[in-house]
Amino acid sequence: MTIYLLDELRARLLDQVAATEDTPFGPEVLVYRVCGKMFALLSWQDDPLRLNLKCDPVEAGFLREQYSAILPGYHMNKKHWNTLVLDGSLPADFLQAQINSSYALVVKGLKKSERAALASGALGGECSRNL
Repeated sequence: MTIYLLDELRARLLDQVAATEDTPFGPEVLVYRVCGKMFALLSWQDDPLRLNLKCDPVEAGFLREQYSAILPGYHMNKKHWNTLVLDGSLPADFLQAQINSSYALVVKGLKKSERAALASGALGGECSRNL
């Protein structure tokens, strides 16, 4: 079991290329974006922490069946988002894979020019404003 520390989790999320953090829904929810599109939401005041991540719809259902700490996305489209309850039951490498997958799904939906700029490292967090 792994207990996730807030600072470690924030660092993992911000480690994604051009990731930004903001609080558009109030200070209790940290939102992580790439090119202005959300790939994660962190309820940082919850104990245990709760992390919403985008997920392939087929995989989302499978993961919910496999792990009791994975629920339909809280306040999100439940077909495309999961809430991970970070109670220590999900391994760190699994969590990182889910973060990477969420980020990749959002990047896949970006404009071609934004994806190319991300791949080349030519821009920061607000991709479309820089093109």
